[in-house]
Amino acid sequence: SIDVETQGEVKAKNQIPLTARVSGHIVAISDQFEEGAAINQDTVLVKIDDTDYKVAVVRAEARVAEAQVSLERELANAKIKKDTWDQKKGNTNPSPFALNKPQVLEAEAKLRAAKADLEEAKLNVQRTEIKVPFNGRVLSRNIGLGQYVSAGAALGQVFSVDVAQVRLPLTDLQLSALRLPLGFEAQADNAPEVIFTTNIGRSQHQWRGRIVRTNAAVDQNTRLSYAIAEVEDPYGQAADGGTPFAVGMFVNARIKGFEETDTWVLPRDALRQEDTVYVVDQDNKLNIRQVDVYATTADEVFISGGVQTGEQVVTSAATNVYNGMLVEPLTAQPSGTEAGVVSKL
Repeated sequence: SIDVETQGEVKAKNQIPLTARVSGHIVAISDQFEEGAAINQDTVLVKIDDTDYKVAVVRAEARVAEAQVSLERELANAKIKKDTWDQKKGNTNPSPFALNKPQVLEAEAKLRAAKADLEEAKLNVQRTEIKVPFNGRVLSRNIGLGQYVSAGAALGQVFSVDVAQVRLPLTDLQLSALRLPLGFEAQADNAPEVIFTTNIGRSQHQWRGRIVRTNAAVDQNTRLSYAIAEVEDPYGQAADGGTPFAVGMFVNARIKGFEETDTWVLPRDALRQEDTVYVVDQDNKLNIRQVDVYATTADEVFISGGVQTGEQVVTSAATNVYNGMLVEPLTAQPSGTEAGVVSKL
């Protein structure tokens, strides 16, 4: 298969700033909310003093009760006015004011507003407890016990640990070799495998992941496309001998390609320009040939035709060449032309 090599930085799938939704003094900080520590979903990491917000709930409840009484009073008045009108005026049509309808509508609106204020007051009490909706790790912490914070203040940074991602740059040739179109979205059975490696100290570590998608556009500055690879449970099951696939690491990536039945491998130095090779025949004559390049690495070129297995190709610098030119391969004459050998993949 044609494997593609690239590099990238490990990032969390979800990394968010932890912010205060309400103002107040910090009265408690969880032991989990320390830089580098593991955090559990829905654990209270920071507690803001809720005394004032609980008082606001009591006041909002009183306003709801007051508005409810006011509505009941206006409904009672409306009934009395309607009965009086029916007795005195007979079949004539009364105005809305004569039947107290605007007053009832106003009382209903005030009750809805009071209930909304009560819900907001209760939400503010809940917002004094700062939580995250995932299991994760703490990247940074910016606050201390007893500190006063305003609504919107940054308390720290946290990230999830269910999935880690790497954004991998790819050339158009590499995309072609992997048969990955722009805008690709992987299914369970067609996600290319990726082997990630990096050196930590004197040890090399390895992790396995999958390509889950490619960007739908080409970067205008670099002319590169990007594939997104994911590693599941990077701090748990995917850890290599206890070493996690940690956020922030720079890793090498080898993407496993498809098996090719009609692909030949040449030394990298054999490729001239983008699609030309110099082939040396049995009579030591030079043939200039066009080839279809599938992919390239630092040492090899993968092509789909234009050469035969066992043929020799020129790998040294050559100028002013032409078809039929006599050359002396390095294997035949020490001062001759360097040659490599074509092999079938």
